[in-house]
Amino acid sequence: MSEPLDPDALHFVPLGGTGEIGMNLNLYGYGGRWLMVDCGVMFGRDGLEHQAWMPDVRFIEGQADRLDGLVLTHAHQDHIGAVRDLWPRLRCPVYATRFAAAMLREQLTEVGLARKVPIRLLEARARFAVGPFDLERIPLAHSTVEMGALVIRTPAGTVLHTADFKLDDDPVVGEVGDVDSLEALANERIDAVVSDSTNADHEGWTGSEGSLVEPLREVLSACTGRVAVSFFASNVARLQTLLDLAEDLGRHPILLGRSMNKTLRAARSAGYLADVPTLLSTRDYGFLPPDKVMLLCTGSQGEPRAALSRLAADSRTDVYLDEGDTVVLSAREIPGNELFVERLRVLFRNKGVRMVEADEAAIHVSGHPRRDELRQLYRWVQPETVVPTHGTPPKLDAHVELAQSMGMGGFRARNGDVVCVAPGPVRRVGTVPVGRWLRDEG
Repeated sequence: MSEPLDPDALHFVPLGGTGEIGMNLNLYGYGGRWLMVDCGVMFGRDGLEHQAWMPDVRFIEGQADRLDGLVLTHAHQDHIGAVRDLWPRLRCPVYATRFAAAMLREQLTEVGLARKVPIRLLEARARFAVGPFDLERIPLAHSTVEMGALVIRTPAGTVLHTADFKLDDDPVVGEVGDVDSLEALANERIDAVVSDSTNADHEGWTGSEGSLVEPLREVLSACTGRVAVSFFASNVARLQTLLDLAEDLGRHPILLGRSMNKTLRAARSAGYLADVPTLLSTRDYGFLPPDKVMLLCTGSQGEPRAALSRLAADSRTDVYLDEGDTVVLSAREIPGNELFVERLRVLFRNKGVRMVEADEAAIHVSGHPRRDELRQLYRWVQPETVVPTHGTPPKLDAHVELAQSMGMGGFRARNGDVVCVAPGPVRRVGTVPVGRWLRDEG
């Protein structure tokens, strides 16, 4: 970007996560100052499972003295996972709720930054200022706890940045969406909603997390041997549901995988999962009758070093699965992981272990809105324009089409676009360099 930005205008600059799913990093500029929203990674899917890609931040690094803060919307790795790598280049305060802060501190401790990064705690509902930006945090449901959309107000204009969300009146753990606050936004001009596009090409309504309890109970009740359930480790509600079901069904839960244990520690430190059954260790595994054990595992995407893949490959000596046991995959494949998951199927089939997946039982729901939820959000907020983010190009296009079908503007941005949100119509006024940096965790 060679020309200086108009300091009296509000600009949006995505450096990652627009045109792709993952690696979210968004900038808002006003008055010569910058606000960053999220700072995430995208995990490699080319067989090198211990690689993570991060956004190239040289644009904002070159003016880090004008970056007033980084606000984290929630605790998923595609929104917080690059902080540990990129914060030394940015050195700004980080704003997060208790759960996201606890998850972040685990990562910062691993790289010796836990005492250096200034983390400022936010309540689920909060009104606070970061530089010239007047921010309001509005709780929304998602597939982890404490997700919060951000209303970003400046004298030039106002944006609602949704991040990842769904409209769920039974999230099991955490808050339902704050509909009253969303509806109140219709009383002011919202120049743009920068919004989740993950399921913008799917009609209907995303299922509720609470709707999984009985289908999971039915599947688990039918298991006669050992059972291992794999799901996204950051899903505190799913973990709560499975711990409750383990107690109801007389099974002893054992957590497998570093991420699962990190989530448990972070959730408890934030006030969740306080009343759960006693967790046993892998040392107890061999003493338990097969029908009395439930393994809760990382690795639902077939990651070769995760707990479920190690079970499939018999590469652990403390836990194992045999013929007649069952694996329940309470997740769906992320595009790009098909070969990893198929490898699991083959290995377990060869061992005589049955796999139950989400295409044969209602044991997983997405954490992202489908088209009816997006329509409902826009009826509440009544924005001037929708700027889709967090999605591949076809999903962004579908989201633009939906907005326009409702009589709103739809603006298709790309990573690196400098988008003037207000005043005036939403428009592209330039571009900045973007790219990916590789963290090799091998």
